[in-house]
Amino acid sequence: MAVAAALGSLGAVALGTFVVALLLRWLWDALVAVTRFRATCRQLNKFPIPPWSNWLLGHTGMGWQCPEDTCVPKPVCAPDDTHVRCCPQGQSTEQGLQQVDALVARYRHGCLWGLPWLPVLRLFHPSTLRPLLSASAFVAPKDELFYSFLKPWLGEGLLLSRGECWARHRRLLTPAFHGDVLRNYLGIFNQSTRVLLAKWGVATVAAGGGPVGLEVLQPLSLLTLDTLQKCIFSHKSHCQERPSEYIQAILELSSLVIRRQLQPLLHPWWLYSLSSDGQRFARACATVHAFTADVVQRRRRALARLGHQAWLDGQRGRSMDFIDLLLLTKDENGHTLSDEDIAAEADTFMFEDHDTMASGLAWLFYNLAGHPEHQERCRQEVQELLAGRDTADIEWEDLSQLLFTTMCIKESLRLHPPVTAVSRRCTEDIPLRDGRIIPKGVTCLMSIYGTHHNPDLWPEPEVFNPLRFSPENSKGRSPSSFIPFSAGPRNCIGQSFAMAEMKVVVALMLSRFVLRRDTARPPPRRKPELILRAENGLWLMLEPLPGVA
Repeated sequence: MAVAAALGSLGAVALGTFVVALLLRWLWDALVAVTRFRATCRQLNKFPIPPWSNWLLGHTGMGWQCPEDTCVPKPVCAPDDTHVRCCPQGQSTEQGLQQVDALVARYRHGCLWGLPWLPVLRLFHPSTLRPLLSASAFVAPKDELFYSFLKPWLGEGLLLSRGECWARHRRLLTPAFHGDVLRNYLGIFNQSTRVLLAKWGVATVAAGGGPVGLEVLQPLSLLTLDTLQKCIFSHKSHCQERPSEYIQAILELSSLVIRRQLQPLLHPWWLYSLSSDGQRFARACATVHAFTADVVQRRRRALARLGHQAWLDGQRGRSMDFIDLLLLTKDENGHTLSDEDIAAEADTFMFEDHDTMASGLAWLFYNLAGHPEHQERCRQEVQELLAGRDTADIEWEDLSQLLFTTMCIKESLRLHPPVTAVSRRCTEDIPLRDGRIIPKGVTCLMSIYGTHHNPDLWPEPEVFNPLRFSPENSKGRSPSSFIPFSAGPRNCIGQSFAMAEMKVVVALMLSRFVLRRDTARPPPRRKPELILRAENGLWLMLEPLPGVA
């Protein structure tokens, strides 16, 4: 009895000591958190804050009206509002971009936005962007809130991977985008573009040979998917001419991701998986993954059966595609990428590049259609390049000769960047040159659109002026003021691929058709989703050039 009582009292003492230790640890953690929060608040208070709707909700749900003396001019493709009015933060609408215009006009370098207890730094100037863009992927990784929706589809590809996994993949993938590799894709770019132009030629013939109104973004998306499938897998799906289950699955996945983003109740994965959209997402993922895995595994088996040299000899007579290059690449320790790694990178390349290139091309066509003098100068440049040739194909050496066309492409990417913003969440404090600090853990929204429309960087930012990118006008300009492909260690690895394809497509397009805006339709209202789209599509008038078959 005495022993039991002694043990009981010891147990009570031990339990009491454990509870006190837990309480002290909780109090210490709370003290550290409060101290860190106060330090973060002191650092963030040095950034300007637009007026809140109230002290609790911050900017949530408010329509922010810029003061009369700071209203910015109406964007060229915006409706005829007298002043710029801004929509609630986070809406993917024309008004949402006008809100950015108003914020940039008032707060040229950046500002705080959001809830008082969950602020977001919105950045629009090289002075605030450069430290983040130049930081390593370990210090300024992508914020995972939205990107996590893509994880079941894209896995650990370059877009979503972090840390050492990302660094290793980036090193191994870089040679696949070297100029010597890209030049082999020019034939594919020409071939796929001619399929689209032939379809549009049929449409103009059906209209009596005169101008015909066409929505251009959707067929351009099929064009870029067609080229990517050939460059990545050496697979001809003929998706521009007939339905493809794999291509339809990719288009559906992109659409479903956008819909989920706009429905907060479906953000939790367990709830989304029970919904009809979640089940459609799972089926589309299975279709995409089955196609990619089949290609990778068949190539891997062939490589193992034949041996390295015999397999390479068997590739002679055709260009190596993206899958081939990834199968052969090895790191500094002689290790190759796994089948899952290769599939994730192939899926990521298909996702990232098809929509961004289609958006970039569609808005480029729109801008050239609205500026016939620039369109005609590009056309003359192409015609002079192709004069006297037996073939009308654009070749690798031609790309560097399309100087004014390149200026127009860059100016269109400035005015209508396919990706309007990217987010980062810092793992450590980031000092700025002016002494301010971006605190650890704060989400930073690096506004590509806002930077490209900052009047401190781009006078009359709403005007389409390709000469901004002439050699003399580009001198002294910060590289961080033009970031359609982001910048720094996590810039777009496929930007040279994208620029090459855009040059080929626009050159062949202008050598066959005249582009005009459709005056019977209202100006397009921009719609930033995964990429910059237009509400109800982007419609243009196409007219065949005289004497061109």
